[in-house]
Amino acid sequence: MRVGILTGGGDCPGLNAVIRAVVRKGERRYQDRIFGFLDGWRGVVDEDFIELDVELLRGTLPRGGTILGTSRFTPYMLEDGLDKVRQTIESLRLNGIIAIGGEGTLSCANELSKLGFPIVGVPKTIDNDIGLTERTFGFDTAVAIATEAIDRLHTTAESHNRVMVVEVMGRHVGHIATWAGIAGGSTMTLIPEEPFDIDEVCRALNRRHDRGKHASIVVVAEGARPKPGTLEMGEEKLDQFGHVRLGGIANRIANEIELRTNYETRVTILGHVQRGGSPTAYDRVLSTRFGTAAIDAVHDKAWGEMVALMAGDIVRVPLGDAVAELKTVSPQLWAVAQEFFA
Repeated sequence: MRVGILTGGGDCPGLNAVIRAVVRKGERRYQDRIFGFLDGWRGVVDEDFIELDVELLRGTLPRGGTILGTSRFTPYMLEDGLDKVRQTIESLRLNGIIAIGGEGTLSCANELSKLGFPIVGVPKTIDNDIGLTERTFGFDTAVAIATEAIDRLHTTAESHNRVMVVEVMGRHVGHIATWAGIAGGSTMTLIPEEPFDIDEVCRALNRRHDRGKHASIVVVAEGARPKPGTLEMGEEKLDQFGHVRLGGIANRIANEIELRTNYETRVTILGHVQRGGSPTAYDRVLSTRFGTAAIDAVHDKAWGEMVALMAGDIVRVPLGDAVAELKTVSPQLWAVAQEFFA
């Protein structure tokens, strides 16, 4: 078969491992030809690609980012975008396309599949917010990076009797913040699913410091928001795709903490550090399992489906159901995190 593959949305540790697995099994088991589209859906629209083989993918398993490049572009941004996708498929005589991405990339893949385009999805996001899969690759790596940062901040906070506010990624959900907060022993964690009251945060810090604990770590997801009327936020700015440009809420929170408690407070914003570098062993294995399952799905003509992790097994689920709603932090896990708040 002739198979296209693309990576869309934000970069993520493990993308190259997925590509490598697709190419390895596709070439060696099925004698497929694999065409890698550059910069996500843009490469499909512009018929911009490289042909992939096992030799080309050597050494990419531990490499972060994506050798194909990525973007948030979709064919729906052009009036003739769908026609161009169809032309590329016909020109390269593709039997199917494997789309690796998060909510935006897979939502596009779902819409295209409903129109008859032969597409299989692979879930990718460090936020771990894709539905119907227990885990997305890249998440474990992001949590490990955030946890190591928190561990390091504990010692400097203790040395100076400071409050440290650590901002991690998480636009709509707080999986990274919750997991890293638990693993790193944070004093408090703030996530998008649970709007916070800055007064309650400061009271908790005061209680902790009154007990003789003179260092605190507050972990905050970039998308965390205060309860209405509890804290004034600045005007929101949008990026070129209409998304709210996040990052920096930790500064607002730190200023309020210092103002209301008189505790010296410092900020660390991890930002894109969480996306970069080599994937963890777990993410390498999960990515490899997803990649081999995706090429199998292409050969089974499982169009409109996504490979997913359920109860330790790799299964297939409908793309439409997977992107229907974001997977939020479970109440059970959040209850565990709250047990350790100040």
